[in-house]
Amino acid sequence: MNEDDSDQIAGLLMGMGLRPAEDVREADVIMLNTCSVRAKPEQKVRSKLGELRALKEAKPELIVGVCGCMAQRAGEAIRRRNAHVDLIVGTAQIERIPEMICEVLSTRRRLSALGLPRAGEDEASLPTRTERAGGRRLKAFVPITYGCDNFCAYCIVPYVRGKERSRPLDEIVQEVTHLGERGCREVTLIGQNVNSYRSSERRAASGESRHIGPADFAGLLAAVNGVQGIQRIRFTTSHPKDLSDRLIQAMARLPKVCEHIHLPIQSGDNNTLGRMRRGYTLEHYLERVSALRAAVPGAAITTDILVGFPGETDEEFENTLRAIEEIRFDSAFMFAFNPIAGTAAAGFPDQVPAEVGKQRLQRVIELQNQITLEVNAAQVGQTFEVLVEGPSQKDPKRLTGLTRGNKTVNFPGPVELTGSLARVRTTEAHLYGFVGEVL
Repeated sequence: MNEDDSDQIAGLLMGMGLRPAEDVREADVIMLNTCSVRAKPEQKVRSKLGELRALKEAKPELIVGVCGCMAQRAGEAIRRRNAHVDLIVGTAQIERIPEMICEVLSTRRRLSALGLPRAGEDEASLPTRTERAGGRRLKAFVPITYGCDNFCAYCIVPYVRGKERSRPLDEIVQEVTHLGERGCREVTLIGQNVNSYRSSERRAASGESRHIGPADFAGLLAAVNGVQGIQRIRFTTSHPKDLSDRLIQAMARLPKVCEHIHLPIQSGDNNTLGRMRRGYTLEHYLERVSALRAAVPGAAITTDILVGFPGETDEEFENTLRAIEEIRFDSAFMFAFNPIAGTAAAGFPDQVPAEVGKQRLQRVIELQNQITLEVNAAQVGQTFEVLVEGPSQKDPKRLTGLTRGNKTVNFPGPVELTGSLARVRTTEAHLYGFVGEVL
């Protein structure tokens, strides 16, 4: 979501006649897009703001802006501590950036725009999409929802991105169609919980409301599947409580929808899941995974795991380890809990000591890495469809791309394969994916 927001900001700036700077020291405008999902990204922002202070001192006319989730969460604090910041722009106010820059240029006043939509169904609460910066791209993110209504106890997102709002289906299909016409071959439909997508009503020219197309996420996938030029469809993130049979069947029958789902489990213990306010049990999660694997054999399942949540006992943590062993995820993003101001969990009693959280995280990482290697090793010798993205950054002598299961494959081959779908046989397994040979 943040990558797409940065893309939109770049498009707005280029629409003003600005162009990307080769070096940050040459820039006239710097917009720092931020994240608040964990403490570490915010620490990086504070460090970067220190660097930008020195640039501003050397170049007083430089315009510095802070955007995104941290701006939304801590905008006034950022203003107080960073006199060199000219703009503070929240998650729902991105399209105001050009007018704010013009006002700073004329008045040299420090400005902020931090309003969030009041109602999820309000059409004005959906941002206006801008033309994407840059030329042809092989892959693209396409938001289908903004905001979140789940309010998990550890998560700041509902507070900094507002109520969940779904984009109209026809607008999404139109954007994907435009991408396909410009050479994009893979789209990833994104939202905090794509499974809860519901197409909204639009005002027709006559002023009458009308429904546009199917009303759920499975219907949206079917509509995007029909777009010419697009060869692959991915989506993220899915919530286990909203993973419907219709969505599972859509993954099974729609040829462009890739056989991969990111399905955060967070914990394998029901007591912990209850305190997290996740809205499902381990038994429900296991049943959904079983239904998915029955309908989509070989589907890759990745996840998020959060250990050291307030009140997590040794037994509850062991239950998470057992769940990981039973499910055997292809890979996982794994974290130790740290409290985020403004979330319910920050004030929970029985906070787990940081050292215990680190120890549990290390055990989870070791277990999941072992499983990832075993899963990948079992796929050596198989042939996969790979969307070739070009030379690997780490080894320019090899090409790189992703399987439909979202695993990286590096392999020797001519650069002319870039942008094509290649059949690649895996020859080596690694944590990141595979080494292979093109057929």
